[in-house]
Amino acid sequence: MRFLLSLLLLLTFLYAQEEKQKITIGGGAYFQTQPYIGTKTLVVPTPVIFFDNSLFYIRWSRAGVYFLGNKSDDFAWGLSLTAQPRPFGFQPSDSDALKNLDERETTFEGGLAFSAAMDGTYIEIMLLTDLMGRYESWLLKTEIGDKYTLGDFTLYPSIVVSYQSDDFMNYYYGISQDEAIKSKYNYYNPKAGFQVGVQTYISYPLTKELSTLINIRADRVPKSAQDSPIIEQNVIYSGLLSLIYRFEY
Repeated sequence: MRFLLSLLLLLTFLYAQEEKQKITIGGGAYFQTQPYIGTKTLVVPTPVIFFDNSLFYIRWSRAGVYFLGNKSDDFAWGLSLTAQPRPFGFQPSDSDALKNLDERETTFEGGLAFSAAMDGTYIEIMLLTDLMGRYESWLLKTEIGDKYTLGDFTLYPSIVVSYQSDDFMNYYYGISQDEAIKSKYNYYNPKAGFQVGVQTYISYPLTKELSTLINIRADRVPKSAQDSPIIEQNVIYSGLLSLIYRFEY
């Protein structure tokens, strides 16, 4: 991970010798509810970075490297290799209702991404796989959004649809035969399904360079996950409250 970060910084420095780049950096607090019975809301500090120099990009917690595309003032598109964390799952100690179950671990996902943007409207399609061997499968994610201005506020609302495979669903929402023996739950093997979410980023300037950035998001888990005996909430809420600084170098 350190090597990858060092390589990205080196590429940034070399590219910056030819053209000024815009970068946004900052930090804040991220929260995410967990749908499992008796679990608490996850709250963690997080860095916030947005950067895109047509070679590689960082978009908050996700990074990627372009291998094909074109960027202009009117229209931009790109194909890239990308990776992101998935802060999801539970430990048996998180709740009495989960104490006889196996841990569902967080992971990193990586794969291919296609993105396109024109006049504030954007679309992104990602085919991702589990890089750490947790659920050992793949998922397909599509996001469509737009940019709006309301006074000094800038909003980026979007719809996010994820197709989650059988293996993904079974890992995070299923009950294995072994778990059924040692717990009070029956064996449960959920099928693949669609998770649908809505979100928006909201930016408000404090100075020319300094702004607040808020993210609010709600995702409804797939139908077969809602029927899982360890699920208490059908909607996952998440968000970010941060302070960011924009500059050129």
